[in-house]
Amino acid sequence: MSAWLTAANKHRATPIISIETVSPTVKTLTFRDKLCAKAKPGQFLMLWVPGVDEIPLSVFDVDRGDAKVSVAVKRVGEATRALHNLKAGDWIGVRGPFGNSFTFRRGKALLVGGGVGIAPLVFLAKELAAQKASETIVVVGAKTRDELIFMDKLRDFCEEENVLAATENGSYGLKGLASTLAESVMAKEKLDIVYTCGPEPMTRAALDCAEKFGVYAEASLERIMRCAIGICGSCVIGGFRVCKEGPIFNINQLKAVKSEFGVWKRDFNGKRVPV
Repeated sequence: MSAWLTAANKHRATPIISIETVSPTVKTLTFRDKLCAKAKPGQFLMLWVPGVDEIPLSVFDVDRGDAKVSVAVKRVGEATRALHNLKAGDWIGVRGPFGNSFTFRRGKALLVGGGVGIAPLVFLAKELAAQKASETIVVVGAKTRDELIFMDKLRDFCEEENVLAATENGSYGLKGLASTLAESVMAKEKLDIVYTCGPEPMTRAALDCAEKFGVYAEASLERIMRCAIGICGSCVIGGFRVCKEGPIFNINQLKAVKSEFGVWKRDFNGKRVPV
C-alpha cells in the first residue's frame, strides 16, 4: 500500500461546519479535512457516523485553500437518516479520498446526471469552468421538480442556456428521462466527451447513446463498498473493483461488462439483485 493510500485510509475525526437543505431528501454537509480537500472530481470518501455505519459518498465540492470539503447526502437508509439528523458541531469520521477521477478533455462536453448523482458532476463543472478549456452542456434528470438539485450552481458554471432538465412527471423541463434528453443533445451537437453519474439504468442508457454516436464517455458507478481499498470485493463488477479501478470507468471498460452494467448488482449479502 502506498504512503498516500496509507494516510488516506486512516480515520480522521472532524466536526461538521455547516449543513444545508437542498431538497426534501437531500442535504449537503461541509467539514474540514486536509486530505479530502485534495480530491478531484469523481473521487469519493468514506464517511463514518459514530455508532451507526460508514458509507461512501462522492465529493461534491472542495475549498483547497481552507481545507473545506462538502458532500451531498440523500436520505435513503439508516446511515443517511442519521446524517440528516446531525447538526453543525457534531463530529463525524472520514477516510479518503479514494478512487480515480474524471479525465479532462478540451472541446465540447456533455454532463448527464440524475438524482443525487448530479453532485460529483457539479464539482466537475466547476473544474471545467475554472480551466476554461471546454464548452459544457448539462442534462439533469429527476422524478419531480422538487428533486432537481444544484441547478443554480450549474447555471453559474455553464451558463443558463446550457443547463437542460427533464422530469418524469413533466413538472419542469422535458417530460421524460434524462437519457432521452441527452440522446437528443448528442444527435444535434458535435461532442468531444460525455460524463454521466446517477441511477445505473440512466448511466447505461447514456453510455449506449454515446456509443451509438461515436463519442468517448465516462461514467461514475455506485456499488456497496466496505473497505474502499480493493480488499473486500463487495463492489466488484465484472473484473473491476469499483473502489479501486473506479469509480470512474470509460466507455471501453464498460463495454466489457455489458452483461452486468445496468442489469444487476450485489446486495449486502453478496446476492445478485436487479439494478
